[in-house]
Amino acid sequence: MKYSMIFSALLLALGLGACEKQPQVAPPTVVNVPVPGPAGPTGATGSSGQPGSTGSTGSTGVTGDTGATGAAGGTGAQGEPGKTGTDTVVVVPAAPAR
Repeated sequence: MKYSMIFSALLLALGLGACEKQPQVAPPTVVNVPVPGPAGPTGATGSSGQPGSTGSTGSTGVTGDTGATGAAGGTGAQGEPGKTGTDTVVVVPAAPAR
């Protein structure tokens, strides 16, 4: 088992080393062509083009279905009766506004 792994690694190294490299392509040469003379005056501005036509209006979508009505909730439990108070409450009138 250990010899087969070493043999595979050696065979892989020899196989990759035997590949030919592709020749490098030189980058393209840029040549600037000289202009025969100075540029002339700028020409007049051209007329504006006609406006484009308006597109057609799209169709109206279909109205959706009404949803189902929900079920009524259950009645809550009745609360306990109130207790009779034992304290006396004294109401003091507020001071008049100035």
